[in-house]
Amino acid sequence: MKRFYKQADVVPRDDEFGVALDGKPIRTPGNRPLAMPVRALAAAIAEEWQAQPLEGEIRPASMPLMRLAATGLDRVPMQRDKVIDDIARYAGSDLLCYRAQEPDDLVARQHRTWQPLLDWATERFGARLQVETGLRFHAQEPAALARYRAEVARYSTLGLAGLYVLTTSMGSLLLALATSDGHLAPEAAYEAAELDALYQVERWGEDHEAAKRRQGIRADIVNSARFLALLGPHRLQSGAALPA
Repeated sequence: MKRFYKQADVVPRDDEFGVALDGKPIRTPGNRPLAMPVRALAAAIAEEWQAQPLEGEIRPASMPLMRLAATGLDRVPMQRDKVIDDIARYAGSDLLCYRAQEPDDLVARQHRTWQPLLDWATERFGARLQVETGLRFHAQEPAALARYRAEVARYSTLGLAGLYVLTTSMGSLLLALATSDGHLAPEAAYEAAELDALYQVERWGEDHEAAKRRQGIRADIVNSARFLALLGPHRLQSGAALPA
C-alpha cells in the first residue's frame, strides 16, 4: 500500500491517545481504535507513520511499535491466558539455567554473565530456578514456576505483547523480566541471550546467515524494550504495583 497521507499526529481519545493520518484516526488491522494509555507511546507510533517514504510503499516491518500495539489490542485480549502460559513456560527451560561443561572460558563467561541475573531474579521474585550443567532437561520446582507465571499474569494486554517478544527472542523469561524491569539494558540483554553464539564467533569467525539472524534478534529486543519503557506503569494491569 502506497503512502496516502501527509501528516501523522497524536490525537486524544477520551483518557487515551491515538494516531491520526491527516486528521483521520487510524485503527488496528483488527479494526479496533488505536488507543494508547500514554502520549509518549502514541507519539512514537506517529513518528513511525511519519517516517514512511513520501512517495513509496508503506513498510510495516519498519513500524515495530505499531505492530506491538496492534498485537496487544487485537490478539492478546481474546487469548490472554494462553499468552501468559506461553510466556511463563520459558521459566521451565530458561536459558540462564543451562550451563556448558566445557571449555573453561565459556563456562566462566556464562557464570559471570548469567549467575548475577539468576540471583537478581531469585531475590526480586522470591523464587529460585535450579541450574543444570549440560543439555539434559531438568524439571523446575512447581512452586517456582507458579511464582513466575503469577508475575507474567500481572502484565496488561499491551505489556504482554512486549514481554512475549522479549521472552521468545531471548529464550529466557528471566532476561525478559530483567529488561522489562529496567534492571538490564536492551543491549546487555542481547549480549546475555546470544552469549554462546557470540563466543563461537570469537573462536571461528562470522557467518552471514547467523549474523543476519542475530541482527533480527537484537532489533526485536531493542524495540520490545522501548515499547515497554514507553508504556511505563501501564505495562502492568491496573492495580498491579510497580516493582520495588
